[in-house]
Amino acid sequence: MNLVSIEEGIEAFRNGEFLLVVDAADRENEADLIMAAEKVTPEAVAFMVRYTSGLICQPMLGEQLDALELPLMVPAAGDVHHTQFTVSVDHVPGTTTGISAEDRANTILSLIDPGTRPVDLARPGHVFPLRYTSGGVLRRPGHTEAGVDLAVLASLYPSAILCELVNDDGTMSRGDDLERFSQEHGIKMISIEDLITYRLQTENTVTRRAKASLPTVHGDFTVFGYLDQITGAEHVALISGEPADGMLVRVHSECRTGDVFNSTRCDCRWQLDAAMDQIASSGSGAVIYMDGHEGRGIGLLNKLAAYQRQDEGGEDTVEANLNLGFPADARRFEAAAHILNDLDVKSVRLLSNNPQKRAGLELAGIKVTDTVALIAPTNETNREYLNTKATKMGHSL
Repeated sequence: MNLVSIEEGIEAFRNGEFLLVVDAADRENEADLIMAAEKVTPEAVAFMVRYTSGLICQPMLGEQLDALELPLMVPAAGDVHHTQFTVSVDHVPGTTTGISAEDRANTILSLIDPGTRPVDLARPGHVFPLRYTSGGVLRRPGHTEAGVDLAVLASLYPSAILCELVNDDGTMSRGDDLERFSQEHGIKMISIEDLITYRLQTENTVTRRAKASLPTVHGDFTVFGYLDQITGAEHVALISGEPADGMLVRVHSECRTGDVFNSTRCDCRWQLDAAMDQIASSGSGAVIYMDGHEGRGIGLLNKLAAYQRQDEGGEDTVEANLNLGFPADARRFEAAAHILNDLDVKSVRLLSNNPQKRAGLELAGIKVTDTVALIAPTNETNREYLNTKATKMGHSL
């Protein structure tokens, strides 16, 4: 798919151009036409109505919607993607039926006008505001969040208009359909996944909240506590010696069954102990313990459900996650890079068997000068698990 860079997309958005924004194949698997709300004209609305499903939506911040007294259409979104529709509206002054492109443009612009009062909006109407999820695409990878995030990145009013692109026969536009439309109309195309990556590369998502000494059986460490501003996760960094470029670093995913209960189904506890021993003896290094990574990011109860599928159905660790409706690996590691940035560490030697950890750090700007494997001993209960990680997930084992 011929995607432009996010920087190029932001510039086009700033200039009042439409963007085609594509989401993931395992989500809605479609593209929305999106434009900054403050750049809307009747002509732009007419174009959108012609080539889309015609249900024009307007993503907005929650505080904007609250000020206009626009509640959710239903208390909790019932669709699978949890899109938060509010009651639909028309702007009363200057609007006739509300359905024309001119009327809808008037309503869209009124919703971002600070002078608009709740009484100025008729309910129901022909424009559908959507409530943005705080944190944007980093919390919910949807078009609602992409529209507002693009507006913020373009230094525009935090609102957009969007609608799903459809073919002439009424089917959703996907793949080659999107390429043809993009080329025919000169509309640039970006992906939500690229927007997520861009934000993770250019923003710091963690704040340091605490620092204390932490003597352990492996040696003496200084522990730093971090709050992830997007997910609310509470990460910690255990530092041996002074932080320095090129130091040994272990990015360790939370594993209560292994780290706390010493389960032999996985190699997590062994890797944590080995990493802390090596780092303590190296003179300078860090263990970054990632909260929220249980079960490769699916949570403790879902992880136990995956164990049950393995026990009862003979599935491997990857198949169990997929059959529960999750990715094989739902983790992201950019927050670990943001912690290293806070510690003023720009390059590391990474203690890991997982190529995704290296890629996640490098994606967020940390140079990985070397990868040092941590090869745990096998036993009857972890042999299949370790084999699956090597053969299906590319781990160096």
